[in-house]
Amino acid sequence: MKNVANQRYYLVREDVLTDAMQKTLEAKHLLSSGTVSSIWDAVKQVDLSRSAFYKYRDAVFPFHSIVQERILTVFLQLQDRKGTLAKLLETVTNTHCNILTIHQTIPIQGRANVTLSLDVTSMSCELDDLLHQLKRLDFVESAEVISSGAL
Repeated sequence: MKNVANQRYYLVREDVLTDAMQKTLEAKHLLSSGTVSSIWDAVKQVDLSRSAFYKYRDAVFPFHSIVQERILTVFLQLQDRKGTLAKLLETVTNTHCNILTIHQTIPIQGRANVTLSLDVTSMSCELDDLLHQLKRLDFVESAEVISSGAL
């Protein structure tokens, strides 16, 4: 698993993106607009390998989708200890994020997975700062953004 503790997010011009990243954005647009109904059809239409699509699909987003839809989905792996979910949610709400959904798996071997969908419209810090705050909690084993945009 990647070390997500040091990941940062950047806004870059389209012309500096690799061809595979640009084609991934095109494929995502085809899927979201309903022009195609499957990933296979989308990557075929833009001449992109499926492996490249899967590599970049959760890493590149059109700027307007992030600005308009301020919804972020974060996946966390937590140690199963009393009060961890409450402390996690307190940390999130202290950054003025609105928690839209919470999904927690049943703890297995002392660990539970939690997926949070957050409205970050009023977030009082940068995304990197939120992730660092979450990772600093002693019971959080990993935290990563898995999507951004509309639910």
